[in-house]
Amino acid sequence: MGRIRILPDEVANKIAAGEVVERPASVVKELLENSLDAGATEVRIEVAAGGRRLVRVADDGCGMGRDDALLAFERHATSKLREARDLLAISSLGFRGEALPSIAAVSRLTLETRAADEPTGTRVEVAGGRILRVSEIALAPGTAVAVRDLFYNMPARRKFLRSEQTELAHIASLVTQYSLAYPEKSFSLRHEARTLLEVTPVARLRDRVYQVFGSELLEELVDLGVRERALETPADREGRAPAAPTGAVFRLRGFVSQPHHQRPNRNSIYLFVNRRLIRDRLLMHALLAAYRNLAPPDVFPFALLFLECDPSEVDVNVHPAKTEVRFRHSAFVHDFVCDAVREALAEARPVSAIPLPAPAQPAVGLPYSEYSQHALDEAWRACQGSGAPLLPQQAGEETPWAGADPGPFVAPERAEGLRLPLPETHRGFPPEWLEEAVVSMANIAELRPLGQIRDSFIVAAGPDGLWLVDQHVAHERILFEKFLKRRQQGRVETQSLLTPLILALTPAQQADYERIAAELQAAGFEIEPFGGRTIAVKAAPAGIPPADLEKALLEVLEPADEDWRRAPLEDLRRRIAAALACRAAIKINTPLETARMEWLLRALAAAEHPMSCPHGRPTVLRYPMREILRAFRRI
Repeated sequence: MGRIRILPDEVANKIAAGEVVERPASVVKELLENSLDAGATEVRIEVAAGGRRLVRVADDGCGMGRDDALLAFERHATSKLREARDLLAISSLGFRGEALPSIAAVSRLTLETRAADEPTGTRVEVAGGRILRVSEIALAPGTAVAVRDLFYNMPARRKFLRSEQTELAHIASLVTQYSLAYPEKSFSLRHEARTLLEVTPVARLRDRVYQVFGSELLEELVDLGVRERALETPADREGRAPAAPTGAVFRLRGFVSQPHHQRPNRNSIYLFVNRRLIRDRLLMHALLAAYRNLAPPDVFPFALLFLECDPSEVDVNVHPAKTEVRFRHSAFVHDFVCDAVREALAEARPVSAIPLPAPAQPAVGLPYSEYSQHALDEAWRACQGSGAPLLPQQAGEETPWAGADPGPFVAPERAEGLRLPLPETHRGFPPEWLEEAVVSMANIAELRPLGQIRDSFIVAAGPDGLWLVDQHVAHERILFEKFLKRRQQGRVETQSLLTPLILALTPAQQADYERIAAELQAAGFEIEPFGGRTIAVKAAPAGIPPADLEKALLEVLEPADEDWRRAPLEDLRRRIAAALACRAAIKINTPLETARMEWLLRALAAAEHPMSCPHGRPTVLRYPMREILRAFRRI
């Protein structure tokens, strides 16, 4: 008897389930993607016990007839592929035909579905991969799949599930991400009796971001708009016209956070390719590369990126769970995403605001508490003092003054039937002071320096508020871009040293020096061996004080991280430029004349990325006029 045998369907399905169904969130993902592929406009997800006891996904999509409902539980049965060449251009989220049979193999599953052209619906009950019963039911068009007791027949897999809250967090994150990818659709997520997410269709991605994350985060984001780049042929890059156009156009849209808005991990980075949720190292690296020298290296941005391209340009058939992709022109995609994000940040030039303490929030539901009565009294006095009219209160109107209790602030003895608006303007200053104009780093050129704080921070006044400028990191950004530009143009300025600087290197430093010696020379250093592991520095880039020259070299040869040894040449150049700029920049505790401060502000405004220094620290902080007026109780 031979040793090789065909596995029974039950075993094969459980093996497939091990690849597709990792946790309850995997079930939600597969069913949710099926709903979207079915053209659903409304998707409702219900879970119980973190998805262990129940996962139910219902939609109003196209639904299925009886025959298709039964065939869907066969392995590799799909409506989305016909022949092998279809794999080269997959436009649907699902295509493997493994989701339903894999999930049904490790749970008790009920499928209820009805096609729009069918008079009745079909109900299919499956347990452990075996169909128990099929029945006809009255049902609206659409599909609902209920998955109960996940891994009930695989106790070892069930034991490895995390806590209920952890599994629920994975589900909530997944549904949130797909709701961002499809703002034109309605999504709801309920855990037992609690609604975790409920969003209605909106026309713009910005509106969906507001629905999910709120206005506070939205104000910290930079809108990429729609950025496009056509795939070039080798002939294009050589400056000749291509023989024939490739026709491949890549588009990127979405939002990224301003450099000063930082997260401790990657959990706030959402990546989609043709609206498919993915985890991709290439796109992640491109995003983080766009923030290089704009944010500290150990933090992460918030990002919501949608890359769109022809389906033939991306292979989604590289992972059973369809969470990884492979691009046909990976280097092109990487550079496009990196350049697009960096260009958007350069155009926006966002400004860091001075962090202010959050106002104290009163208790909700106590309209006549001591706090709310005080707010009413203040509003009444402000109205009397300003001559602002008292307007009849309209039903359903919001509380007219900011920061007050959301309850109905109406004192019966004073203002029955009236609302008391806290005036937005006050006698003594023009109303345009309250207007929040679009503020960017370009406004720095209009500032008027007032002086310094401890000879380290420039205090400047502008029409939109008060600004604080870190003179060292601002000058550091200016010099960093100057060094890079001159290095690119081959016009590096050098200075000869009266006495050569002799440095004794460790074995590790010697090895690193030999690897980057040519780049140091191109940056303006003239270095010669001086016997053994000792080198003699005879010339250095102009502007670096001789006392700081040794520190600058050691900063290049002794970086904080080890990955730089595998970094590309461009990263090495940036590292050298950052070290030189830091040592040549104006130091703290340095008094500056007004003319010098004015020059620094103008030069910073002209920089390409003036928001932060090469190490990621903000160059300026802004105290808006509205906040100044609010702090002085003027509004």
